[in-house]
Amino acid sequence: MVRMLIAFSVAPSGPGEIPLEGDGGSVAPAVAAALRVVEASGLPYRLESMFTTLEGEWDECLAVIKEATDAVAAYGSRVSLVMKADIRPGRTGQLTAKVERVQRLLEEG
Repeated sequence: MVRMLIAFSVAPSGPGEIPLEGDGGSVAPAVAAALRVVEASGLPYRLESMFTTLEGEWDECLAVIKEATDAVAAYGSRVSLVMKADIRPGRTGQLTAKVERVQRLLEEG
């Protein structure tokens, strides 16, 4: 079982079936549509201001990202997708463990 952390950012551009409304063309409605897919997957995740990070196996993570990208496609005629992965066999719980290790070092001075 090869586990991974994969951070991704997906955003629409151009006119789409569902118009982006609100504060100056914010993509927040499209991001919310993508996050609904992530939440429904049941995979551990963390939402940040520019990326969402998933933890899971290759196939399940990529399937979620594809479905999230499809959800965003309704908001624009083009979709931009950026991904960065940390593939570490045999490790689980790294979504929080990596951050905790750094915070512990910061506290130690």
